[in-house]
Amino acid sequence: MPTSPSSSAEAAREAIAGRLREIRLDAGLTGHDLAVRCGWHKAKSSRIENAKTAPSDTDIRVWCLACGAEDQVDDLVAANRAAESLYMQWKRLHRTGLRRLQESYVPLYERTRHFRVYCSNLVPGFLQTHGYASAVLSSVAAFRETPDDVADAVAARLARSRVLREGDHRFAMLVEEAVLRFQFGDSEAMAGQLGHLLAVMSLPSVSLGVIPSVAPRSVWAMETFNVFDDARVHVELLTAQVTVTAPGEVAMYLKAFAELQQMAVYGVKARALITAAIDALG
Repeated sequence: MPTSPSSSAEAAREAIAGRLREIRLDAGLTGHDLAVRCGWHKAKSSRIENAKTAPSDTDIRVWCLACGAEDQVDDLVAANRAAESLYMQWKRLHRTGLRRLQESYVPLYERTRHFRVYCSNLVPGFLQTHGYASAVLSSVAAFRETPDDVADAVAARLARSRVLREGDHRFAMLVEEAVLRFQFGDSEAMAGQLGHLLAVMSLPSVSLGVIPSVAPRSVWAMETFNVFDDARVHVELLTAQVTVTAPGEVAMYLKAFAELQQMAVYGVKARALITAAIDALG
């Protein structure tokens, strides 16, 4: 099962740190020598080499210049930016509001052919109605204290959901039964959302499974994650979105998804659980 969803990012940072250390050693410099040439404390060099502190683009340029390795700068800066993108704090992603992030996913969604989505806390974004999405994104904006562009973000989220009906895409989606009971918005909005789930289940591109709360568990309920074409995983933590691309880690998420699928019910049984949740709204 997945262990640390941030380990891909950590491995990428460690690789950059290791390369910088090699550059220093190839130049025949000690950590102290490097610090003097760079004009910073030697502890900074140590923190960077041990992946305790992520270097800035400027740090990399100064480091390489001090070691006579200017030809390494462009590749290292590119790798550093890629590593940084693997672990993105929501605070940073939402600094200008929620709409831009919703729109940023569109190219990835359009080129992905096979989606695997597991949600333990919310209805998947692809399947959200206007009322439900408004309640969810309003909650996100309030909790994370982002600029208030909820209306535009909701419109962007609903617009990107067109991939359900357009293009050559397949969606395998799993939700824990509790998701059907967690209420966002008023009862009318929640009933509309659950009714929408019943409707989208009939789409030929969509497989929606519900994991009953009484189902014997072979794996535990875990953080929400999305798998894109067996090559990339987005994991949603409280404070950050983690992108996993290491093949071994992606394989672990695929294994987890396959086991979760075995616990889910589909078709008539899934519809019964959704209908029961609607009836419980009163």
